[in-house]
Amino acid sequence: MKQEKKSLRFFAAILFILYICLLFYLLFFSETYGRTMDSGYRYNLEPFKEIKRFWNNRDSLGISTVITNLAGNIIAFAPFGFFLPIFFKVGKNVFGCVLVSALFSLAVETVQLFTKVGAFDVDDIMLNAVGGFVGWLCFYLIWIPLVKKK
Repeated sequence: MKQEKKSLRFFAAILFILYICLLFYLLFFSETYGRTMDSGYRYNLEPFKEIKRFWNNRDSLGISTVITNLAGNIIAFAPFGFFLPIFFKVGKNVFGCVLVSALFSLAVETVQLFTKVGAFDVDDIMLNAVGGFVGWLCFYLIWIPLVKKK
């Protein structure tokens, strides 16, 4: 029984490493998501500005672009919120999980700003924090029952 829990945790660690590598690629290298070097700094410090812009221009941008940006930021960080409680005590608490997700997102956005790859966007930080919360919920709905069953 204890060995099965260790195996689950080891499997989760491998998935977490693969997830971080994929996230790193998407956030810093994927040309599909506009990750090319710019000549200037791009940033948004006004909460909800980009969310409103995407939503208000959904007809001209296309719904797939809006979903990719808004839901994509949430979905991209849901695994982070799922894995965090498995490996770190701070992640077991919902506030801690959301806070660490937001801080990790802040770090990513800051690196994007200074490397001029992508843009620093406060809305992305908020959406990523929501993604961390969604992942935390999934952890308690999926992982805990799975481990208790074993």
